[in-house]
Amino acid sequence: MFDERVNRVLKKMEERGLEQMLISDPNSIFYLTGRWILPNERLLALYLNRNGGHKLFVNRLFKVDGEIGIEKVWFSDTDPGCEIIASFTDHDKPLGIDKKMAARFLLELMELGAGSSYKNGSECVDSARRVKDEDEKAKMIRASQVNDQAMARFRGLIREGVTEMEVAAGMNAIYKELGTQGASFGPIVSFGANAAEGHHKPDGTVLKPGDCVLFDVGCKLDDYCSDMTRTFFYQTVNDRQREVYEVVKRANLAAQAAMKPGMRFCDIDKVARDVITEAGYGPYFTHRLGHCIGIEVHDAGDVSATNKDVVEEGMIFSCEPGVYLPGEFGVRIEDLMLITRDGAVSLNKDSKELEILS
Repeated sequence: MFDERVNRVLKKMEERGLEQMLISDPNSIFYLTGRWILPNERLLALYLNRNGGHKLFVNRLFKVDGEIGIEKVWFSDTDPGCEIIASFTDHDKPLGIDKKMAARFLLELMELGAGSSYKNGSECVDSARRVKDEDEKAKMIRASQVNDQAMARFRGLIREGVTEMEVAAGMNAIYKELGTQGASFGPIVSFGANAAEGHHKPDGTVLKPGDCVLFDVGCKLDDYCSDMTRTFFYQTVNDRQREVYEVVKRANLAAQAAMKPGMRFCDIDKVARDVITEAGYGPYFTHRLGHCIGIEVHDAGDVSATNKDVVEEGMIFSCEPGVYLPGEFGVRIEDLMLITRDGAVSLNKDSKELEILS
């Protein structure tokens, strides 16, 4: 167990009036124990109690060797797993449940009276995961450094007659050569009008002169994710493309310059959105400015107009303004930002200057 991380979750539970909680999300269990257990349809739960007595309930099918700092309670496929869990919970106190627990397990626990009531306790873990410790920062910095190296090589995949799917396959091969655990998502490769779709899936579209080329890519390294978007142009760029690109770049840089502890996420989103709106492209910035990231490429939490939460030192999230003109092209520029004591630093060093590939 990572005691400091567990204590942060316990503190969040106290703030929300919870003495006990069940965590079923494998990502959060890894965050707290350092062990990956992927249960698929089977029951898996980490029980935390502010008075102690933490337990990991795990099927014998899975390998969890050695000491992990808490008691392991084993069961098999034919054992009544929920009954076993309910035999350890305090039936007279509310029971926190995370958002990933399958309804079939939660309903059975409710029928068994495992708690006096049931509360969504996800934020107890999610808020702890949003603020990275020193080990997590180091891993995410390294993952972004490797992603920068990969992006430098991805440019070389662009050639006459290439398809989006061929480029995506080349990207996956490069990630493997660089020693990563593979892509953290996608990757997203979009040519021309396809880039006007925020999350286009690579297909057989063939690159042609004058197309924009959008790469939204990330890798996983040491169990932590990277994420970055760059938009290029193939052989030529017209005035409208250049204008949109520069607007998006200004929005990206303005939001990054404004970031610091104490700001609200919604205010950061507004900085970027105002730049794009003032340039006349407001209706074409169709998504939030960013998302939190860590063990998952989309950790809980975002940089959006509706998120009034306050930014804290140690948080890492994306800054990815975009403008998408249906039927024409799209531009997105994305970096991962680490909040420092008095500002923010970009984990990505790859150039954001307009670039024409040939």
